[in-house]
Amino acid sequence: MTESAFIQDLAMLMAVAGLVSVLFSKFKWPKVIGYILAGVVLSRHTWGSSLLVDEGSIQTIGQLGIIFLMFILGLEFSTSSMKKIKDVALPAALFDTIVMTWLGYTVGTRFLGWEAVPSLFLGAAICDSSTTLLAKILDEMKWSKRPFVKYVIGTSVCEDIVTVGIIALITGVATGRGMSVGEVGLSMGGLAVFMLATLTFGLVLVPRLLNSVAKHHDDEELILTLLGCCFFVTFLAFKLDYSLAMGAFLVGIFGASCDVRERIKRLVEPFRSMFAAVFFVTIGLLVDYRACLDNYLPILVLSFVVMVGKLVNITIASLASGSEIKNAVQTGFSLAQIGEFAYMVALLYVTITGDSSSPMYQIVVGVSLLTTVMNPVMIRISEPISDFLETKSPEKFRSFISTYHSALERLHELRRPKGIRKVVRRSIVELVLIFIMNLSVAVASTMLVAIDFSKFSKLFEKWDSILFCFAANVFFLALLAPTVKIARLLGKAFGDVLFGSGSEAWRLAAKQISIHAVIVITVVLYFLQIFMLNVNLAPQSPIAKAIMSTLMLVILAFGWRLFVKATHRATLRLNEALSTDERLAAKPKELNFSVPEGTIHKLTLGDTSPAVGGTVVTLNIRAKTGASIVAVHREDKIIRNIGPEFEFRIGDILVAIGQGHQIAALKDLLGVI
Repeated sequence: MTESAFIQDLAMLMAVAGLVSVLFSKFKWPKVIGYILAGVVLSRHTWGSSLLVDEGSIQTIGQLGIIFLMFILGLEFSTSSMKKIKDVALPAALFDTIVMTWLGYTVGTRFLGWEAVPSLFLGAAICDSSTTLLAKILDEMKWSKRPFVKYVIGTSVCEDIVTVGIIALITGVATGRGMSVGEVGLSMGGLAVFMLATLTFGLVLVPRLLNSVAKHHDDEELILTLLGCCFFVTFLAFKLDYSLAMGAFLVGIFGASCDVRERIKRLVEPFRSMFAAVFFVTIGLLVDYRACLDNYLPILVLSFVVMVGKLVNITIASLASGSEIKNAVQTGFSLAQIGEFAYMVALLYVTITGDSSSPMYQIVVGVSLLTTVMNPVMIRISEPISDFLETKSPEKFRSFISTYHSALERLHELRRPKGIRKVVRRSIVELVLIFIMNLSVAVASTMLVAIDFSKFSKLFEKWDSILFCFAANVFFLALLAPTVKIARLLGKAFGDVLFGSGSEAWRLAAKQISIHAVIVITVVLYFLQIFMLNVNLAPQSPIAKAIMSTLMLVILAFGWRLFVKATHRATLRLNEALSTDERLAAKPKELNFSVPEGTIHKLTLGDTSPAVGGTVVTLNIRAKTGASIVAVHREDKIIRNIGPEFEFRIGDILVAIGQGHQIAALKDLLGVI
């Protein structure tokens, strides 16, 4: 990729994207479709050779489009939104991905005559709806704030996560390892650790950082800080073989948990518009229309399976999970498509098996393109169809759904922990989070030690294992204080549950035994983690081990109170981030006034103006003209809220508000042409 080729290709793409944007906006068509068709026109598959110099460089820019789209999506999708819809989105995503994988496998084996492995990959390719595509289409349609959208996005994100597990399963089959429970557990466990650790660290650190930076009122400083966080987490996801989109989405959630998220959305919007257009053009570049025509029947059949299958699956699962009829139907219609995840699965199949002659990739591309073209139509018709079903469906059916949802809500209410159960569940969750954070720090330290730092500094390379081991141990010791505190609460709660009856002395003694037992077990497990860390990272030299052990004991002895304070502040920051929506909603709303266009005028007083030397009172401006003077520019100053005794001078520029006839009267009064 040369510099001139990159600039030439980017110029071509942006020019085409700009033309498409103008044309499709004029005719009120979804611009996403235009971008994809533009990619088809530019593709080498259409003309035999591409109009672009290096398509590979454009694919890289397309990845940036995914990052910015998913980041904006995360900004719209806060942690409170996740909590509200988890009971609907997760079950719907699980049901849909499993059924669609089975349908894809069935079509591959029964209709296309493929073997089991390509059929499994085909099922994985059609099981996941495109979050990126949905975000763009809903934004263009101005539907982003509609009630069903949070279920659409939540279900789509959950499908992304479930699909990662499905890919781990079928990859084991394709490589001959089989559907190993260990492989799947390791893959899903690693994904869970990455997400939870990133969310915990991110929600503690990033919102606080962004709020502090925002106080400087420097947009450049804020956007660069934010983009630095975004690309750092995205890079971590990429290095760990997870989705770029997932990393960007997580950072978007961090941004949504700070007090300046609306300002952040405004700053990031231009980046999203540019790179999103390039991303969807790159999708079109992959389309070989000849191969699609040769496989038109499988494409049509699979497109039908995707649109009908996902529509039925999501609608039924959403209704069963407690969603209203209108929201369930609109969610089903919106998710009846596949997108960029499908391309990745098809390419993975070709890479793993080396079966480059398989038509799978072009079939998947054709299905994705067709369902993408149909998606805006499906979303639009979901409105009247859902209204019809909600109002015209049989009374018995609506009564049954209402009764079922009421029963489901009562069941959810019973499942919600209260009193001691709530303390037990919260304590266990907090201990698990601490364990995950420790695990993530241990893994990160191990990965850092494996890096060759000799080019950076030979001295650092010599001591890097000791430094990273020391830092990881300090982190472990810092979290020991809150771990003991949480274990004490958990032990007390267990004591209340197990020894709630009997004499007062017996209950107090039993509670103390329970508290100490839980603390001992927790601390033993905690130090087992520290032991496992040091087995892998601790220096081999006995002297180095002795020095580091001594330092750890000193830090533990003198830093205990400091650790307690630090973790307390971190807990407060985490709670603040998780309650951002409630805090912002409680703030008094700012009053914003808009002035109709054309009502603000600037009038300059010349040396012949009769207003020179006069005041607002003597000229009686408001009564004679109906216009108002809201500010005066004098030399390098702007004088606002001028009083009745304010005296006008030569060269003053008056900022006046009024209608056309009022401004005309003011010009006559001031002697201004």
